[in-house]
Amino acid sequence: MEKVFILRGLDCPNCAAKIEKEVGQLDGVGALSINLMKQTLTIRVEPHCAAAVAKQIEAIVHSHEPEVTVSEYTANTSASVEAADADRYGRNMVMRLMTGAVIFAVGIILSAFTQVSASVYLPFLILSYVILGGDVVARAVQNIVKGRVFDENFLMSLSTIGALIIGEYPEAVAVMLFYQVGEYFQSAAVKRSRKSIADLMDIRPDWATVIRAGQWLVVPPETVSIGETIVVKPGEKIPLDGIVLEGTSMLDTKALTGESVPKTVCKDDEVLSGCINQSGVLMIQVTKAFGESTVSKIIELVEHASERKAPTENFITTFARYYTPVVVIIAAILAVIPPLLFHGLWVEWMRRALVFLVISCPCALVISIPLTFFGGIGAASRRGVLVKGSNCLEALNRVQTIVFDKTGTLTKGVFNVTGIFPADGFTTAQVLEYAAMAEGCSNHPIAKSICSAYGKKVDQKLEDVQEISGYGICVTADGKKILAGNTKLMDAQSICYTPCGKAGTKVYVAVDGRYAGCILIADEMKKDSKSAIAALKKMGIRKTVMLTGDEEAIGREAAEALGLDAYYAQLLPNQKVEKLEQLDSGKRPGSKLAFVGDGINDAPVLARADVGIAMGGLGSDAAIEAADVVLMTDEPSKLVDAIKVARKTKRIVLQNIAMALGVKGVFLILGAFGVAGMWEAVFSDVGVALLAVFNALRMMKKERI
Repeated sequence: MEKVFILRGLDCPNCAAKIEKEVGQLDGVGALSINLMKQTLTIRVEPHCAAAVAKQIEAIVHSHEPEVTVSEYTANTSASVEAADADRYGRNMVMRLMTGAVIFAVGIILSAFTQVSASVYLPFLILSYVILGGDVVARAVQNIVKGRVFDENFLMSLSTIGALIIGEYPEAVAVMLFYQVGEYFQSAAVKRSRKSIADLMDIRPDWATVIRAGQWLVVPPETVSIGETIVVKPGEKIPLDGIVLEGTSMLDTKALTGESVPKTVCKDDEVLSGCINQSGVLMIQVTKAFGESTVSKIIELVEHASERKAPTENFITTFARYYTPVVVIIAAILAVIPPLLFHGLWVEWMRRALVFLVISCPCALVISIPLTFFGGIGAASRRGVLVKGSNCLEALNRVQTIVFDKTGTLTKGVFNVTGIFPADGFTTAQVLEYAAMAEGCSNHPIAKSICSAYGKKVDQKLEDVQEISGYGICVTADGKKILAGNTKLMDAQSICYTPCGKAGTKVYVAVDGRYAGCILIADEMKKDSKSAIAALKKMGIRKTVMLTGDEEAIGREAAEALGLDAYYAQLLPNQKVEKLEQLDSGKRPGSKLAFVGDGINDAPVLARADVGIAMGGLGSDAAIEAADVVLMTDEPSKLVDAIKVARKTKRIVLQNIAMALGVKGVFLILGAFGVAGMWEAVFSDVGVALLAVFNALRMMKKERI
């Protein structure tokens, strides 16, 4: 059996990617799974070479991130080890801060007495500097060796060591003290944001009760097969997706959908894994393996959301890469040029250069911007909206055109037969029976409505079943060729038919080349579709469009009822893509186009749109895979919540950028002219960083967006 190793504490995404690449090239290493949400990398290794590979892994990891721990993974101890590591790290950091601060205070108090010589208080200041800043200097040296010179560790080390050299001992220690205080609060904020996401993902079932050979067995959910029956008692999580065979209960779906109102389920209802059974005992027939279940897909989506960075995040990373060397060069010029050209004091200009370096540290931006997007993803998840990455959240903020699919998106997708119009020579019962024969093998909502209206089992043997996308179905039953579909199918097969003038979805039926009649089917609008469209327009969405394969009359009626700006009817799946591309070419520069759909035939359109939005609760797996955003409750109004979260996230990001650059710009000028000293530099750097972090934490509040 293969060994599994887990790395914990991967802070740097770039380092994590390098580690993943280098470890993946080792002999004996199998699958690797990185999880930036939990800061872990899981590595599967062949058992015969596990010991040797473990040493190689540790060497690779510590060459990039010395603080990362490598341990053999066991399911029983994983969570406790992670919690223990986090607690240990927090306690060590607090103890180091407290010890360093106390020793620093003793040194400051002793230095206040003029009769005390420097040899008495200086050791206290030096010791406190080593305690508070030793790890920062060590990281700076390690990064320089690896070629990563210009980062906040380098800036802090250079400025404080320079201050020590020119004799400003209290200021040097103060820089490290307040820098570490800022790092502690930033770390706490990041942990809080990660915990808010982890709480959302506390839907993973630990076990399942399955009925095998008449016995109830408690087994891991991964071992349960499709078709088996599981039992879920009150208070337990539903471990796998399925259909209720027996029982009635109330389900808590909050973790999946963000809805606080419990949902009632009974026999034949579909239930999703991750929900909590609140009342009765349920017997459920499993319809999806654990890896394909709703709970697994949600966890996978959320865990990997932080890997897809927004353009703003990428800009800040690139900005910091060039910004830091520039300010170091400016500081060097500030320290050297004035004394050479204007005969200034070397110590004074050196002090100004060091102040300049402290102020210029970009950690306020580097920490707060990803934290804000992280909080935005969490805020959306709490409202039943899964966003696959920061890039998707930022793109959602710029959406100005929204294109909707009709069936299952704006309408319930629950069809009912409302009329049957037989042709001469056929009865109503015959038309319905022939249609049920043709549609019996299809899972389309229209097919299901016809079979439901027929109410009997189709006994005839079906042969040569052909489902023609965008047209209908052709089958052979009892030697008769039966066609069921739209007018395009009738025209393609040269069937002479009588068009039905009533509004609704029409299924035309023909038997052996002879027109048999028409079945009229109606779909019902979702109760929040109209209000969602109105809310989107109120928010400033410039254009709302509907694409449908239904007839012109149905499309027009639905568009008028919902208040849409435009609609396009009678579209095949490939024509939807073409129409979307036309709409995309006409959008404003810099704006985004979103498509909202739910069916498997919507996957190409979802993938083509700037922002693909899937109705995930009942939507197809293909649609969810292709989408950037998943609405877990199938409610169009959730789209309004998603855009509100995206816009609030963007506002906070811009506020932090403006605040950080504005305040730092002012203090950089003051520092260069000697107005701001080292103490002001410390407070401007740490203060701005903390303000930015606290502002970012607003995204994690549970108030209405």
